[in-house]
Formats: sequence, structure tokens, C-alpha cells
Amino acid sequence: MEFNHKPVLFRETIEALHIRPDGRYIDGTMGGGGHSEAIVKRLTTGRLLSIDQDPDAIAAGGERLGKYPQSVVVKGNFAQMEELARAQGIDQAEGILLDIGVSSHQLDAPERGFSYHHDAPLDMRMSQSGVSARDLVNTLPQQELSRIIFRYGEDRSAGRIAAGICRAREQGEIETTLQLAEIVKDSVPAAVRRGEGHPARRTFQALRIAVNGELDRLQEGLEAAFELLSPGGRLAVITFHSLEDRIVKQEMARWCQGCTCPPDFPVCVCGKKPLGRLVYKKGLSPSKEELAENPRARSARLRVFEKK
Repeated sequence: MEFNHKPVLFRETIEALHIRPDGRYIDGTMGGGGHSEAIVKRLTTGRLLSIDQDPDAIAAGGERLGKYPQSVVVKGNFAQMEELARAQGIDQAEGILLDIGVSSHQLDAPERGFSYHHDAPLDMRMSQSGVSARDLVNTLPQQELSRIIFRYGEDRSAGRIAAGICRAREQGEIETTLQLAEIVKDSVPAAVRRGEGHPARRTFQALRIAVNGELDRLQEGLEAAFELLSPGGRLAVITFHSLEDRIVKQEMARWCQGCTCPPDFPVCVCGKKPLGRLVYKKGLSPSKEELAENPRARSARLRVFEKK
């Protein structure tokens, strides 16, 4: 099965992991297996655990990585990383990779219902199970819809969009992506419709995050990754929007924070010491060359933490 996904910041990410031939590594978001294959090719006696919750990714990545004896592929969410790793006999890892967000395959496969560019059932479930976007737009109260669109989409028209959705569903259930995209377009002010990008972009982002619990899973995944990292091990995280990046930035900053005593204390009494360091102070963004080849990379940022 094909699972087309063009990894962003690919070279920078692989180099940042400082892969050792005998090391243990975890790719928490395998996707089509591009990062995983680059890691496993550098291993001799080492091991690689690749995780993904998407059945399509498991089928495609499993096929791609099946020829490598150092590789094992497991279905699950990266938030369960600690449990999944220990089940495979991996108590510590020299490197962990998380490539957060929706993949090119999920966006480009109309039947997955992630995109407002294709008419398809309104779905957006990365795991292909559980509550869908269709369930949310047809059942949630207007106030909750507005909260989700404002919080996860950072859309100032959230109230208008939620009201438009509720009016539309009085006439019948909202079933497809284009149906929802038109409702959003009709709900926002004319100035927003004339603006850059489709006016439904932020609403679709918000619903996808809510459907998949993405921000909660990211926080849980970061905590699990920190616990699994061996001394000197590195965690590389690629994010694609400000909400994700803020969580990663704040968590890594917390790990790097040392003494929190007031500046006028003559000696430290809190005893807090940094748990590691940032490999790149402000993270890395894609190069101009990469952006020319892959415009979807424009919002990506790579942050890397090394544990003490």
C-alpha cells in the first residue's frame, strides 16, 4: 500500500538524532516510514521501534521496514510510547522522533475527510476509529463548537462559524467536507472571504485537533519521551502550527530550567538543576530551497532536546 508523505526538515532531523549504530531509537509517528528507514539504515546491532495509530501507515510502513531485522512496527498512539516501548523490551532510547500533525497522505486521500479541497465524508480520524468530525459538528452545542474553533483554530470568526453550523444542521445533518467548507465560507465576513487562504482552513484544523485529541496526546507523548530518553539521548520534535510549537517549546524550556531562587538569594536553596539542554536555541525552520519544493513545510519548526 502506498502512503505518500514528504518528510519536512528531513536531513536536519536525522542529523540531530546523532544516530549510533548500536543505539535504540523510537519513531513515534512513523507515517510512510521515511524517517524510520533513514534511522534503521544507520543501525547495525541497534533497534528501532516505529509507532503509528493510522492503519494505513501501519500497512505501508510495515511493508517498507519489514526487510530490516532491527525494526519493529507497532500500532498505537505516541502518547502510549512508554508502555509500547517497554512491551518491546526497550527501557531507554538514545533518540526519539515525533513528527506532529496530519500527514500528506491523510490530507491527499479524499476519503479520509481531512481536506476542504475534496468532497468526502466528514471524518478526520487519524486512527480511523472513535468520534469523527461529522459527530462533532452535528451534536456539539454552539458554545462548545465556538470554543473549539477559537482555541484550536485561533479563528476570530469562531462565534459566527459556530452559529452558521448550527443553523445549517437544522436543515439536515452536515455530512461532507465541502458542505462544511461552504457553511464556513458563508458564515464569515466578506473581508475574511477575500483574505489569503480558504476561510475554512482554521475550522478544519480545529476540528481535526479536537477529533484526535492532538494537544493532549502531544503533552503526554513529550512526558513519555522524556522518561524513556537515556542520558545523552535526544528528542527531536517537528511541529506545524503555533499551538503545537508552544507546548513543545514550553516543555523543553521547563526541562532546561535550573535554579528558580530569587536573584537576591546569596546561594541556591531550591536545588533545581537543568535536566538537559536545547540543541538549537530557537529551533530550525525549513530552508528556502525546501520551501520551494514543498510549500506545506512553511510553518514547520524542529526543536531538539538533549537529556543530561
